[in-house]
Amino acid sequence: MISLEENILERFVRYAKVDTMSDPHMKGKKAPTTDGQWDLLRMLEKELRELGLTDVELDKFGYLLARIPANTEAPAIGLMAHVDTADAVMGNGVKPVVIKNYDGKDIKLKSGALITTEANPELAGYKGGTIVTSEGDTLLGGDDKAGVAIIMAVAEILVSDPSIKHGEIEILFSCDEEIGAGMDNFDPKRLHSTCCYTVDGNGRFQVECECFNAAVSKASFSGIGCHLGSARGKMVNAITMAAAFVNALPQAESPEATDGRYGYYCPLEITGNALEASVEIYLRDFEFDNLMRRISVLEGLAKTIEGLYIGGRVTLESEVQYKNMAEATKKKPEVMQAIEDAAAKLGFPVDRRIIRGGTDGARLAEAGIPTPNIFTGGHNLHSLDEWLSIDAAADAAKLVLGIIERWSEGFGDEGITEDNKR
Repeated sequence: MISLEENILERFVRYAKVDTMSDPHMKGKKAPTTDGQWDLLRMLEKELRELGLTDVELDKFGYLLARIPANTEAPAIGLMAHVDTADAVMGNGVKPVVIKNYDGKDIKLKSGALITTEANPELAGYKGGTIVTSEGDTLLGGDDKAGVAIIMAVAEILVSDPSIKHGEIEILFSCDEEIGAGMDNFDPKRLHSTCCYTVDGNGRFQVECECFNAAVSKASFSGIGCHLGSARGKMVNAITMAAAFVNALPQAESPEATDGRYGYYCPLEITGNALEASVEIYLRDFEFDNLMRRISVLEGLAKTIEGLYIGGRVTLESEVQYKNMAEATKKKPEVMQAIEDAAAKLGFPVDRRIIRGGTDGARLAEAGIPTPNIFTGGHNLHSLDEWLSIDAAADAAKLVLGIIERWSEGFGDEGITEDNKR
């Protein structure tokens, strides 16, 4: 039997080669938004069945749900990852490059770009291990195909080793997570799990149980057209209105100017012409009241721009995408305790972080299913210099197995209240 590291590496390289970049322009029109996601989902469905699982369902919206039967009396828990990759840089045509026995030096990609140890000090901890990169002209796709590979390796171990005690294990692979649509068509009532763990994080030993509250706003600008030669006093340029709107957003509250618990406004896409234009703005904040304040700021700004450009019109539509998952986790402390206890048994130092972003777990948390996030060993996600440590990914798999075993041991009656029973 191959080692855990070899298992994850083999799976990840295969999965990374499948084109699964999601398409934000198809959101709400097609699910999944790209056909390549179906390719990977069907591949995973086949592999889960080949492991001997019979309770496997791939539904019409691209959610793959499988269950490993319990072999002891214990709560059901879930494991989740998403198959799509981001469109921040090219995410299709990925050609993974495997570096075994890494020498601890800068990594030169085929494109000529460098992943330097100065910019990536974490590399020092992986000398002698296995690193995977792309060729430098695409992202790698560790977000979240590393999580998919880790969960599949864990499933194979659970199926083949009955000595590992566990309740029912539910595996959920979602699609279109990167465009905020990961849970749009999934009913959480389908899950039996008392809690779930996403394997969708970053560096080794990092664990996250708090994320942004998120909203998206679309500002639409309508101008007045006429011949440019006789435009004085008549023309209202929708592009000029949109530019004024974007320029009025506080630069000090942008993604590139904030970190930690500071939220932001981020204009992500602008389209249109002099007659009609629109801007999509992402809003993020750890406090929900502050998120609502940001929406109010945009509403006021829309009125201001409309007042400055007489005859022009501005409309604003806003939608909350997901909420901070911290509250659900607080209501069921066993969910994090299982991580802490499993890590302690393995000798892993837990590095608690907050997510300056979100996961599909945030949507499950809203439904009362706490869903912390586990590391994958990925770095520089959504970029051309992304890299993945297979050694760290294997540690993630060990932690997941430890969490599963910890749940099988129970937490005593004092760990369960009527408020958090499912």
